[in-house]
Amino acid sequence: MLKDKQLISWALYDWANSVFATVVIAGFFPIIFKQYWAQNLTSDQSTFWLGSANSFSSLMIVILAPLLGTVADFRGIRKRMLLIFMLMGVIATLLIYPVAAGQWWLVLIFYMMGILGFMGANIFYDALLIDVSRGHHIDKVSGLGFGMGYLGGGILLAACVYLSQNPEIFGFSSTVDAILFSFLITAFWWLIFSMPLALWVDEAKPDYQQQASVKAIFKQTAKTFSVIFKDRHTRLFLIAYWLYIDGVDTIIRMAVDYGLALGFDSGDLIAALLITQFVGFPAAIIYSYIGDKVGVKISLVTGIIIYGFITLFGFYMQSVEQFYFLAVMIGLVQGGVQALSRSFYARLIPKNKTAEYFGVYNMMGKAAAIIGPLLMGTVALITNNHRYSILSIMILFIAGLLLLLYVEDPSKEGSQ
Repeated sequence: MLKDKQLISWALYDWANSVFATVVIAGFFPIIFKQYWAQNLTSDQSTFWLGSANSFSSLMIVILAPLLGTVADFRGIRKRMLLIFMLMGVIATLLIYPVAAGQWWLVLIFYMMGILGFMGANIFYDALLIDVSRGHHIDKVSGLGFGMGYLGGGILLAACVYLSQNPEIFGFSSTVDAILFSFLITAFWWLIFSMPLALWVDEAKPDYQQQASVKAIFKQTAKTFSVIFKDRHTRLFLIAYWLYIDGVDTIIRMAVDYGLALGFDSGDLIAALLITQFVGFPAAIIYSYIGDKVGVKISLVTGIIIYGFITLFGFYMQSVEQFYFLAVMIGLVQGGVQALSRSFYARLIPKNKTAEYFGVYNMMGKAAAIIGPLLMGTVALITNNHRYSILSIMILFIAGLLLLLYVEDPSKEGSQ
């Protein structure tokens, strides 16, 4: 019973923090940034600066993730580090609310702080997967977390959409005021639903704890890199993951901006995002069960191929109905690819160094997020054609897929 309580509490953190990804990153921030904070910039300029902000915040995680993971494993403080970064993200989200129109540079600072808190906490959240999944199948536990995230994110996004479409009912004078208030709701949701993890999830303590001096941190981090990249299959998987998850994260972050550039109504784009969330809830869980039955690698390869077709379809897309179709397709594979990537990697790593190894995993994933948004923004700026920007993302899926084909499926060696 205690183990199940810990498992549910762990999964609820995905319910808690996913609202930042849906309401802020993928939902309202790109819209209100372009129309409110960056109203004095051109469409191409706002896309460039938004992509650059996403890329810079990801670069910070690339630099910090392995070092933070080493500190957490040295001291046995993965949960504490998660909560510190969670609070950073919550505070940054609260600070977005009062930023005035036209102050695009200031709001991007708070936005990047929020992303840093969001992604930083996920290093330690991922590392706790092995602790809470003992006695359960790791693919299913990972899928449960992502499924809860899609459901929680979808529910709050739906509520915020209703708020933005009916601002007068709640006493707001404009849609902008209602959307800004949604950032406050998101921050408090993230904080409140993080409490079960804070109270009831226990992490496995290291056999011994060390004082994490600067010298020891860098020495152990260098050793972790050496060990990880010495193993052929771990090395190939991380590089493949670096490439294909870049495409996944870029589509998450830039889809609404892309739809706006094509002239679609913001309400239709938010509706499409809601479709993705509610399709993604059962799909992430079901996809993880499929991975358990047919193999994690086969399921990942299938999801990446589908993403390749999604980018190609996005290039030719002409109507809102087609955008809705893409939303369904993304919802069917997005959570599954994310969940199975996490459980695939968890099978490859030592169980007593999860934060260190997931620090490298998150570093690779966020290093990818530097390239994708910046690539889209740069291609749009150079070609003055947003369609080429979405097509450029296919390169990442193809390269990641080709490398993944050379990695052995660890799920065939026995489940955990």
